[in-house]
Amino acid sequence: MLFINNPLEQFELILVSYLTNIDINIIRTTFILTNQTVFNIFVLFLLAVTFDFGYRNGKVLLKRWEYLLENIYTFIGAMLLDNVGRISNNYFIFVFNIFLFILVLNLVGMIPYVFTTTSHIIVTLYFALAVFIGINIILIRTHGIYSLGLFLPGGAPIALAPLLVLIEVISYFIRVISLSVRLFANMMSGHILLKVLLGFAWTMMLNKGILLIVHLIPLLVVFLLMGLEVGVGIIQAYVFTILICIYLNDAINLH
Repeated sequence: MLFINNPLEQFELILVSYLTNIDINIIRTTFILTNQTVFNIFVLFLLAVTFDFGYRNGKVLLKRWEYLLENIYTFIGAMLLDNVGRISNNYFIFVFNIFLFILVLNLVGMIPYVFTTTSHIIVTLYFALAVFIGINIILIRTHGIYSLGLFLPGGAPIALAPLLVLIEVISYFIRVISLSVRLFANMMSGHILLKVLLGFAWTMMLNKGILLIVHLIPLLVVFLLMGLEVGVGIIQAYVFTILICIYLNDAINLH
């Protein structure tokens, strides 16, 4: 009997270990370590080690690595300058790290048998919510009570003000959902498609005969889609980052 793996199995959380009954400041809590947490920590460690290796003792050891980082640095700087303005330097480190972290999470997730953390809505929702809260703190600290002006477009008729404010408030808070779902949906759908095609090719290969040759067609499609998925991972990191820049511009300039 032929057994075909469920394409959703690749997103299953696996318990690695847990620490329970840990007292922290008289609060009893439980720490659960899953494969999702492990790969998040791995990517953070990978970024830290790579930066340290590339710039050990203040000297660049890898010219190509230097060139790549300088291009990313310039790219993020230009993105902030175009969308936020001169004050963008205050938030460069934050945006730069967000972009690199999501980019590496997406690309590492393309490696076979590696868990793709950005394919989980809870992870992308956490990123979006953390960014949303941070931007609102900037908004309130910058404009105080005048922050409410963000919800009423300039020159709007007074009679339509209640309706416009309601629409603006809903669209403002829906940013958290759109920001998180966009990244999650693109990463998850691509991985499901790859798994389905691989399962299809594997089934054809096991049937032998002419199907043993025909199964090369879905394998070729998978190969092409792998390149497309790498592009999607890069684009989604870019989209997530540029939306942060746009939201920062709204918070700083009340647009």
